[in-house]
Amino acid sequence: MNKQILIFGEGFIGDRLREAWGCLSSGRKIYSFRDAQEEISRRRPRIVVNCIGFTGGKNVDGCEQDKDKTLSSNVFAPLLLAEACLRRGVRLVHLSSGCIYHFNYGKDAPLTEDRPPDFFDLFYSRSKIYAERSLEALSRRYDVLIPRIRIPLDDRPHPKNILDKLLRYREVIDLPNSVTYIPDFIKALRHLIAVRARGVYNIVNREGLRYPELLDVYRKHVPGFQYRVIDRRRLGLVRTNMLLSTRKLARSGFRVRSIREVLDECVKNYLKY
Repeated sequence: MNKQILIFGEGFIGDRLREAWGCLSSGRKIYSFRDAQEEISRRRPRIVVNCIGFTGGKNVDGCEQDKDKTLSSNVFAPLLLAEACLRRGVRLVHLSSGCIYHFNYGKDAPLTEDRPPDFFDLFYSRSKIYAERSLEALSRRYDVLIPRIRIPLDDRPHPKNILDKLLRYREVIDLPNSVTYIPDFIKALRHLIAVRARGVYNIVNREGLRYPELLDVYRKHVPGFQYRVIDRRRLGLVRTNMLLSTRKLARSGFRVRSIREVLDECVKNYLKY
């Protein structure tokens, strides 16, 4: 077991990282500086990966109903862990989100990490911005890495996997969106840790995924599957749709695959479970 890395949070991403890396994980709730300090002192890792986060349960709208849990998980816990890590000389990796921008498909190029977040319409997004901006300031001097993921796509079933969600909804919008293929994310994060990267990195696959593209690949393997495309305005939901730049990640030396390059692999592996 790799005892140098301690993952906080035993949800979707935390479990995938623990399984892939064979490292320690902690499900301890971080409500105070003492909670963070005690757990880090007891486990004595060299690297802490914070995967604690609240996305609202069913969807991010749930963050509006439970603001205390949202702030506790998405803002206070990361900052408490950062302070505990800073005092012990432990590296912090904090998992952030790309869902923090407005995007104009007619005018905007894929968004780079140095663009200030501007999507305050959702409480979930605001909470992720609060933590990211604070930790980004620390990363200018201390060993803090802030990888952003967006719309996780995995090659195995899970309720938070976008493929599971699309198969359940069967009604999809048709806009290109940046997506994080989890097997590639795990490799990219390992790479960034190895090269001692600091600051914010978008960890998404190149180019945007249109949901019908993914479902068409699924239908190729499951011919009876049916879905239909709907106008996103019919959803009546406040959501972010955007493309994030992968140039910074590529400049670090990591080969970033196109999202279309992984779709067949993803669906074939998914159907084995």
